[in-house]
Amino acid sequence: MNVSKMDMNHSRHGNQRTSSGSHDDHHKNNERGDKERRSSHYEEKKSSYDEEKKSSYDEERRSSYDEARRSSYYEEKRSSYDVEKRSSYDETRRSSYYEEKKSSYYEEKKSSYDEEKRSFHSEKSKRTASWKEKRSFDDEERRRRRHSSSSEGSSSPLKTKHRSKRSRRDKYRDTRETANSDTQDRCSHKDNNDYERRSHVMHGSTSEQGKYYSNNKSDSEEVDSEEEVMFEWENHKWELNQMFFKDNDVIQRGSEQYQDFFKFLKKYQTLKKQKKLKRILDKNINKEKPRGDKTAKLTEKFELPTRFDNKYLVNFGFKDVTVDSLIRRLPPRDLEDKKKRLSRKRIEEFITIILLYLNFNQKKSFEKLQKLRKCQKELPIAGYRDAILQTVADNSIVIVAGDTGCGKSTQVPQYLMQAGYSRVACTQPRRIACIALCKRVSHETLNEHGAQVGFQIRFERRTSDRTKIVFLTEGLLLRQVNSDAALAAYDVIILDEIHERHLHTDFLLGVVKCLLLQRSSLKIILMSATINLDLFSKYFLGKAPVIQVPGRLYPIQLQYFPIPMLEMTTKSDKLNPAPYVRVLQLIDNKYPEDERGDVLIFLSGFSEISTVVEAAKLYAQQTKRWIVMPLHSNLSVADQERVFDVPPEGVRKCVVSTNIAETSVTIDGVRFVVDSGKVKEMSYDAACKMQRLKEFWVSQASAEQRKGRAGRTGPGVCFRLYSEEQYRSFDAYSTPEIQRVPLDSIVLQMISMGLPDVRLFPFIQPPSMESLEASLRSLKGLAAVTSLALEAETTLSLAAAMSVQSVFTNRAERDPDCAAAVQELLSLQGDPFTLLNAYRGWLEQKWSRGGDSRRWCRTRGLEEQRFYELSKLRHQFTRLLQESKLHESPSVGRCSTAAERSRRHGELQQLRALKNKVDLQSTRQVKVLKVDNDGAALSDPETDAVDVKHVDFNLKHDPKQLELLLKNADVRSFKDVIMLKIILSSALYPNVAIADEHNTYKANSEQMFHTPNKPFATLHPTSVFAKHPDVLAVVDSDIVELPEFNSRSPAATRQQVLIYVSLLETNKVFLMNTFRAPTVQTLMMFANNIDTNADLSVMVFDKFIELRFPEASVAQNLVIQAVKLRTQWNELLELKLQLSKPDADELELLTSSGKLERVLSHGLIEFYLEEPLHSQRRLVAADVKVLHKGPGMEDAVLDPNPFTGLSCTQHESTGGMVLTEYLTYNSLLDTRCTVTTLTDVHSLCPECQQELYCTTLGRMNHIVNCQPTVNKRPGVDEDGDSAASGNSNAKKFYCEHCEQTLWLTIRQIFAHKQSHS
Repeated sequence: MNVSKMDMNHSRHGNQRTSSGSHDDHHKNNERGDKERRSSHYEEKKSSYDEEKKSSYDEERRSSYDEARRSSYYEEKRSSYDVEKRSSYDETRRSSYYEEKKSSYYEEKKSSYDEEKRSFHSEKSKRTASWKEKRSFDDEERRRRRHSSSSEGSSSPLKTKHRSKRSRRDKYRDTRETANSDTQDRCSHKDNNDYERRSHVMHGSTSEQGKYYSNNKSDSEEVDSEEEVMFEWENHKWELNQMFFKDNDVIQRGSEQYQDFFKFLKKYQTLKKQKKLKRILDKNINKEKPRGDKTAKLTEKFELPTRFDNKYLVNFGFKDVTVDSLIRRLPPRDLEDKKKRLSRKRIEEFITIILLYLNFNQKKSFEKLQKLRKCQKELPIAGYRDAILQTVADNSIVIVAGDTGCGKSTQVPQYLMQAGYSRVACTQPRRIACIALCKRVSHETLNEHGAQVGFQIRFERRTSDRTKIVFLTEGLLLRQVNSDAALAAYDVIILDEIHERHLHTDFLLGVVKCLLLQRSSLKIILMSATINLDLFSKYFLGKAPVIQVPGRLYPIQLQYFPIPMLEMTTKSDKLNPAPYVRVLQLIDNKYPEDERGDVLIFLSGFSEISTVVEAAKLYAQQTKRWIVMPLHSNLSVADQERVFDVPPEGVRKCVVSTNIAETSVTIDGVRFVVDSGKVKEMSYDAACKMQRLKEFWVSQASAEQRKGRAGRTGPGVCFRLYSEEQYRSFDAYSTPEIQRVPLDSIVLQMISMGLPDVRLFPFIQPPSMESLEASLRSLKGLAAVTSLALEAETTLSLAAAMSVQSVFTNRAERDPDCAAAVQELLSLQGDPFTLLNAYRGWLEQKWSRGGDSRRWCRTRGLEEQRFYELSKLRHQFTRLLQESKLHESPSVGRCSTAAERSRRHGELQQLRALKNKVDLQSTRQVKVLKVDNDGAALSDPETDAVDVKHVDFNLKHDPKQLELLLKNADVRSFKDVIMLKIILSSALYPNVAIADEHNTYKANSEQMFHTPNKPFATLHPTSVFAKHPDVLAVVDSDIVELPEFNSRSPAATRQQVLIYVSLLETNKVFLMNTFRAPTVQTLMMFANNIDTNADLSVMVFDKFIELRFPEASVAQNLVIQAVKLRTQWNELLELKLQLSKPDADELELLTSSGKLERVLSHGLIEFYLEEPLHSQRRLVAADVKVLHKGPGMEDAVLDPNPFTGLSCTQHESTGGMVLTEYLTYNSLLDTRCTVTTLTDVHSLCPECQQELYCTTLGRMNHIVNCQPTVNKRPGVDEDGDSAASGNSNAKKFYCEHCEQTLWLTIRQIFAHKQSHS
């Protein structure tokens, strides 16, 4: 049928075909054959060229990768060899060198590969262009022919079929052309596509990765891997911060967790690079290891899983957070920024890394928790848990006696909370112990950031309504008794460390005993390591059952090494350090270097520590195996914290300490304890009002405490440098503090609590009645102390500075640079003013924007933590005065302008963020100590660490408050100095010291002073007057030579006494914290007893200091002024006290007190500016015996009392007339006085300038009741001495040469006589 149809077609169109058509068909067939041959030839050439180029390119790449593999293998071999043979430092340097080499290799490889790729694409582009040109010519010819054939008419079916074939062939060619063009475009943008493809592979599923690697066996796989190795997350840290680490994210930027995460990320990326590099070299993908059994078995002992499983990982995810939302956190991209940003796959990978990090931390926490529970179960007290809870439930008071390290302080509060007690108070003798125990118990109860466990100390509180356990100091619990007498806020009160028997401990025991009579439901637990069980059982009438917890956490070996008498001291009577160095030698010889174990040496005081540290450093310098560190209270807080750091490998730490390390601190790693058996304790002499620091043998209880320091964290050895017989002779327990310290503070607190008679308080061991009576007398003497409002703010700063521990560390004296820098702070007025200067300088650093207070303190040897305590104490003083309405602080305006308020708001946000960051951080990180050539420990200052006290200070003080605080700490004029001296003298009197008459006042010479109860005291070496004694000497220009005065006690003006804060006796008696004050004014204003002769030219103050005045009228005028000022002072105090009453008329009282305050302040300034001529001397015991004449007829007076207007009364014992409660007239036995009580003398009234002729009391009556007038003084000529016309101290003088009667002072009389000579 096909043939017939074709024939029919041919017959139908046969008339149209000619012989020429046949020839054309033959020509077309030949042309088509030539074209196909050319095309096949061209394709063969192209294919052979491509194969040849590709084979050469592959050969080069294989050779380069073989070389890289060999290089990597060599580097791995060398690295493993170096790890085994070299130190850690060399390993670090070698690793860094290897990373640099590797990085440079890949950079070079990448650049060469890019060059080859560019040349290959360039040649390929040329060939493609040539091929396209040829093909375009053929297409043009084909279109021309197609057009010519279409113009001949309609096509035959065969021709239509051939046209469709050509159309399909052209379409195939167009498709191939498009594919080649796309290939070329992909090659030109290969970096971006490879980047996305690798990201897809990295984050895709396992099947997708396998598909990718199975379908891409070419070199593109290796290129992708190279770029994967070269990728660094650190280069995109800015983007990561914007997307993942904001303030409200899981990990906050700048936090400790943030720093830890990037350390984790670095290790993660290093490990991943190693795996990728191995995959490149080996062309292998690591196979997963078979997983083990996931069955979680629980331990019988701790009820914890035996192994960690993935089901314990963090149940955490990013809620409502997508990759797009994270990308939107980034700011718009700058068009000029050509840096590549993270792709979506990279962001997804980073989310996975964060989850991996959190799960990693969870696994670590699981391991820590398992270890923690194991340690808790192994504590000796764990076996007594049920017995303790049952005994507490059955009794009101329980005694728990457990050895050191048994866990009583941390576990007993937890047992009570677990048993259902929700209000537990645990007292500690020290603030640092409260904070440390709070952190530890919070950690063990998994409540570190919760509120169930808190602490409360002075100036700081971390409690809430949900707090169940609170650790607080004993003094703070006593202050709570004032507001809550029954302590109803607590169900259980634990008194820990009661064996120390501090002052507050004994007082608190008495309070608790009284509370048990009022609250039967209250539970009391007494805990100690070494407790006198008989004493406490008898004190509580046998109603306190005892639970003893025997055994220590770790065993301790005890060795006695008594020191021979010849080696006790050196020739200079200093401690001989040789026995202590021998112990270090013994440890070096007996124990290997790689066996850890530090040494803790107990000595009695600072000088002994310095001697042993110096010798131990010489030994450490020779052996290179020791770090020697002192530990005492004079060190800065940073230096004290260094003892908790660990020494490097192969080196031991030797801490030489006072008894501060006996109970206050626990130093981890201590295995050896060296006990000298000595301690320096402070005792108080009530008769001399002096504290004594003397060396004693320790008690057996203290020796056991020292021994226990060796067994806190591991097995230990205790070397006792005394014999066992000496140990048996020690007292069983130390002397209670209440029997060896002044009781002023505790007696005042007992009175404020409303106790009717402090003598009847139920002390467990009562103090001496003499100490109680001395404290009561001292408090009565301080009853008249008040602060004047004009200087109250500065006084508060000064009082706070004198109430804290000294801000000057031992570096301020021993370091030459610090000593030179601190000179600018010294005040020649005295030590309290030096403290005020230091505080003002520190505030200036805080106030100035560019100031660095920490560095400022460090360069001067000052302890900055003391300044923070000072500021808090000052705030507390201010609040107490305001509550009692004795003082009203000036109000300070807040930030007024919008800009200031906005700036302050931003500062507060930053400060609160820092505070939260510090609160979330863990405790201080333990560092590895560095050793210098002398065997001392070196450590860099933590300048980058956030100081929480600095943050708290800035939160409470805005710039205006800080400016006001700085202003109130500044002594701006001499009048300010006078007012501060008056207020300090009123508080410290009778702590007065008079200079010895043989003092030379030369530098580097010892100056002696005499106090009322202790003669021959000297200045403390740290005092400003010890460095500048010349300011205490009487200047020659102030001395007036008079016949009745000798050189030992010359008549002079501006003579001074020293006012001191306390007396301290060590090897000498030292005056502590002294300042100088004018003698006459200080004694007249604050003396408790003033005795005079008939004309007041001689006065004796408190039977201690005698003053003689050449002119009696001068003394009379000063006495009248002093009595008037003292009366006004008492009236002002009465007005101030009335303000505190609830029904007081505040407006009237404030008006009256303000007016009187101004008058008093003006009068005090005028009084202290007087410079009377007088002599002064100390009275000895022989002088006091014949001081008074006693009652007699010579006491008869006709004049009334000038201060009361009533008749004078005679003193019953000393004789003379009682003018005031502190002033007795004519009671002294003065044989040189020619005036009696009835003798009239010429004088001058200083008020009305009237000439008087009367008795001494008559003159004083006139002056007290006189009204000033402007009348001219009689007897003065127009040519009289105008300088004396207004002087109230002038006396009548007749000049024989001038034949005139003049009124001149003593100095002017001598000058007038010399003018005639």
